[in-house]
Amino acid sequence: MTASPASTFSRSWIKPAAIGAVVLALAGIGYASLASSTPAPDVTFISIAGDKVSTQSLRGKVVMVNFWATSCVTCVKEMPDMVATYNKYKGQGLEFVAVAMQYDRPDYVLNFAEQRKLPFTVALDSAGDIARQFGDVTLTPTTFLIDKEGRIIKTYVGAPDFGAVHKLIEKELAG
Repeated sequence: MTASPASTFSRSWIKPAAIGAVVLALAGIGYASLASSTPAPDVTFISIAGDKVSTQSLRGKVVMVNFWATSCVTCVKEMPDMVATYNKYKGQGLEFVAVAMQYDRPDYVLNFAEQRKLPFTVALDSAGDIARQFGDVTLTPTTFLIDKEGRIIKTYVGAPDFGAVHKLIEKELAG
C-alpha cells in the first residue's frame, strides 16, 4: 500500500517542527542562564595596607575581582593589562581587587605590588576563604566581573581578551 501524497505531506512537517522546538528550547535555556547571573558572595577583603573592603561596600560600582599569584606566569604577564584596564575606567566607577592566593607568600605579594606600583586594592587570602566563597577558585588567573547590583556577570579563567572585557565594562558602566 502506497501512502497518499496528502498523508506524506501531513507527516513531512513533523520532523522539522520537532527540530525547531528543540532549538527554541535550547535557545530559551541559554538565554535564561545568561539573563540570570549569580550574586557575588558577601566577603571582606583585607588589603596589604590593612584596609577592609567588602563586596557590599562596592555596590553601585562595576567590580573586577582577580585571583592571582606571584608564581603564576600568566598572572604576572596579564598584570599590566589589568592595571591599564583599571586606570582607563576607575574614574567612571570601576573598582578592582587583586586577591593573592593562599599559597602566595605575603612578602612576595607586597614586594610585587610595591615594585609594580599596583594602583588598585591588593588583598591577601591567607586562609583561602575568599577563593572558596567565589566557587572554590583554584586556577590562576581567575577573574570575575561584577555588575553594579553585585551580580557576577562574567568569569574568566586564564588571561581574558581585554578588548572584550573593555566592551563589557563599558556596557555595564553605561547601564
